[in-house]
Amino acid sequence: MSVVEGIPIELSIVLGSTQIPIRQVLKMSRGAMIPLDCGHNDPTLVYVNNQLVAKGKVLVDGEHMSLEITEVIERPR
Repeated sequence: MSVVEGIPIELSIVLGSTQIPIRQVLKMSRGAMIPLDCGHNDPTLVYVNNQLVAKGKVLVDGEHMSLEITEVIERPR
């Protein structure tokens, strides 16, 4: 067993963001579109424990999605 195995982390992959009222979210049905504040060429952000660690782009192959890391963010020293 690895020393790091079992250590919990929170991983977030952020495609974009928006602000909408909760009443609008509650009215949404399956298939509803939510506009985001980014374009399709903007990088996808990868956070670990709420710290930005990388940027990438989403790849779609049929029904499968993956994330290609294009930049690793240097940690401040």
